[in-house]
Amino acid sequence: MGFSSGGTTLISKSTELTGDVKFSGSLEIEGRVKGNIYAEEGADARVRIMEKGFVEGDICVPTIIINGSVNGDVHSAKHIELAAKATVTGNVHYNMIEMVKGAQVNGSLLYTKPSSAKEDTKSATDSSGGKSSKAKDNSGKDSGNLEVVANT
Repeated sequence: MGFSSGGTTLISKSTELTGDVKFSGSLEIEGRVKGNIYAEEGADARVRIMEKGFVEGDICVPTIIINGSVNGDVHSAKHIELAAKATVTGNVHYNMIEMVKGAQVNGSLLYTKPSSAKEDTKSATDSSGGKSSKAKDNSGKDSGNLEVVANT
């Protein structure tokens, strides 16, 4: 998947990390993180929270796979997968989402249009046609389509 630029970092099940994490490449969490998780600017990064993994803080990474617990808001610019044992207590900001049967979200699912930061406001108003008032929302969010995939 092209995540070799920053290598892979593992936070094992016997590890508890307190503080913010900024990374590139791939981050796998089996333990606990008490802090926010960010990808380096422009990095093609991925974070995966395993079944027993727990994050208390916000996550802002392009590609996110959750099969554990997150207590905070989740921001994904590319793709987010909520696996069968995922529990998110907070809002999920997504561009493309895959949600498996059994996943729980205790918060809102908020669609975010894919665009660069500089073009965000202009492209949202230009491409929205008659819905410009909705696209001009200061948060830059718009309600979008939710695709639910049930894997058996």
